Amino acid sequence: MTRELVWTGFMTLDGVVDSPGGRVEGHRSGGWVLSTEFVPEAFALKGDELSETTALMFGRRSYEAFAPIWPGSEDHAGYKDLPKYVVSGTLGQDAIVGDWGPTEILRTLDDVAAVKQSDGGAIFIHGSAELARGLADADLIDRYNLLVFPVLLGAGKRVFSAADRDQQKLHLRDSTAYSNGVLKAVYDVMH
Repeated sequence: MTRELVWTGFMTLDGVVDSPGGRVEGHRSGGWVLSTEFVPEAFALKGDELSETTALMFGRRSYEAFAPIWPGSEDHAGYKDLPKYVVSGTLGQDAIVGDWGPTEILRTLDDVAAVKQSDGGAIFIHGSAELARGLADADLIDRYNLLVFPVLLGAGKRVFSAADRDQQKLHLRDSTAYSNGVLKAVYDVMH
């Protein structure tokens, strides 16, 4: 049995996933999650994910952004001791943050595929848009957990590829619309 690989994230209606809480990526519309009315139930998916997560996977840039913050964050305390995988051809072992659970650097998509074949439960990918695109193109993503925000940005990183590729069908597992206009959409990838 293979482990499920899940990409989870905040997304604008036009598919932008970067800079949800600030201007980290440098585009002028950063912070779009924070500019949407806060409704606690719209973020319940994140708590649900915590109980299902058995490991985390990041691309290099997302790892470098989260690793200095998440180990000490109360909101992410449940992730602290879980195994982590960083997919990078350039990250050195010396860049791995201590006291944040076991961390392994994966160098290739074949390495990711091998981890999926190992024992264990769901592996969640937070952020890491470029990694998610590459994994989707290699047919390695099994599910998308999306919180879609009612905003259009036009510019920014997207998790879905714009390349001409074979059609990939999705099955809607769960969805909810919240009073602030945020939509939860959980899709299983039909392999």
